[in-house]
Amino acid sequence: MSAQCCAGQLACCCGSAGCSLCCGCCPKIRQSRSTRFMYALYFILVAVLCCMMMSQTVANEMKEHIPFFEDICKGIKAGDTCEKLVGYSAVYRVCFGMACFFSIFCLLTININNSKSCRAYIHNGFWFFKLLLLGAMCSGAFFIPDQETFLNAWRYVGAIGAFIFIGIQLFLLVDFAHKWNKNWTAGTVHNKLWYASLALVTLIMYSIAAGGLIFMAVFYTQKDGCMENKILLGVNGGLCLLISLVAISPCVQNRQPHSGLLQSGLISCYVTYLTFSALSSKPVEVVLDEHGKNVTICVPDLGQDLYRDKNLVTGLGTTLLFVCILYSCLSLTYKNESDAVGLRHHSPALSVARCCFCFGPYGEDTEEQQNMKEGPGVIYDEKRGTVYSYSYFHFVFLLASLYVMMTVTNWFNYESANIETFFSGSWSIFWVKTASCWMCVLLYLCTLVAPLCCPSRQFYV
Repeated sequence: MSAQCCAGQLACCCGSAGCSLCCGCCPKIRQSRSTRFMYALYFILVAVLCCMMMSQTVANEMKEHIPFFEDICKGIKAGDTCEKLVGYSAVYRVCFGMACFFSIFCLLTININNSKSCRAYIHNGFWFFKLLLLGAMCSGAFFIPDQETFLNAWRYVGAIGAFIFIGIQLFLLVDFAHKWNKNWTAGTVHNKLWYASLALVTLIMYSIAAGGLIFMAVFYTQKDGCMENKILLGVNGGLCLLISLVAISPCVQNRQPHSGLLQSGLISCYVTYLTFSALSSKPVEVVLDEHGKNVTICVPDLGQDLYRDKNLVTGLGTTLLFVCILYSCLSLTYKNESDAVGLRHHSPALSVARCCFCFGPYGEDTEEQQNMKEGPGVIYDEKRGTVYSYSYFHFVFLLASLYVMMTVTNWFNYESANIETFFSGSWSIFWVKTASCWMCVLLYLCTLVAPLCCPSRQFYV
């Protein structure tokens, strides 16, 4: 390993340099991306730790395979079986430390305009010390006095922050739907084949939404009973029809020519997904049949085969949860990159339609970046201006910490929660997902109706 490589690794861990993994086989990476990757990595490490704390399987394995386990627990005053280091209360404390970590950096990075300031150096480097700080905060939360009062108060703070994060996720989805339609509509100016793409994708999304609702009507309802499921399916199906009619209504089209069925189709798919997720999260209903046996109703008969391996289902579901959270956190701050490098959003007619437009067409390096490629494997792309809001980035991760805390601990059914029963269902998760579904529809309707209610204002969607 060369001296330059060692110096780069030292700067990455202890200095104000972006982390590029510092090896010759790794490609060049922009400083803005490497920084966000490192914070996301810290977030994943703590989130995985929270899942392990909520796992009864992990606790049992530790008891069986760690020598002198009980003596170690007593020595660190964590109880006879380390009960203070597992369960919902431990997750609350660890997530409190992670939330404090992101809160500090949220306040520290307010109004940073480029990467040359001292605060920007702290944000983009010193990763080893940041890891120590994060570990110290998560550990220090276990020594907070009057734990009962702390947990009761922190529970409500977590619920509020988690709901705000859900709202931000929904806003991101609605914004993505409008951006998608506007981008592909712009392509029709130069190539009429984009009309076919719009029509095909819209047809596919409405087919998925309609097929999903029909599937749930067949498998999650019965001729007698299941009235709650029938009402939910009827209401959400009616909402999908409502947003579709409003999107193509003449009054909306006159004010927003780019409003169409593509956006409403995407929202309808998401509503269908949330409806399915909500119905799957309901507690199982058991009744007595004519022979006096317990019979499960209002769930598909194939459920027993699909969910036989609980560990596999739990692992896949938890991974999907983390992927969605990270996508929300990183996407919310990426969209400002074009403005930072001196570009502006053009009118739809001048835009270049692309199949993948989420991250922009700015793959080429500027002349200034080309000249800086001889150093460590980092392209310093924020000399003239930051490509995302540092403070807002940490604020979103702060909310994501609270969302993970509430989700992993089964929201308000925390006392009996563990990760193995994460997908067994509870009323709290059912109503959270149902409320998220209705919030998404309401937010999308607001983007359609707001220009009609305030004609003197200019709306950009």
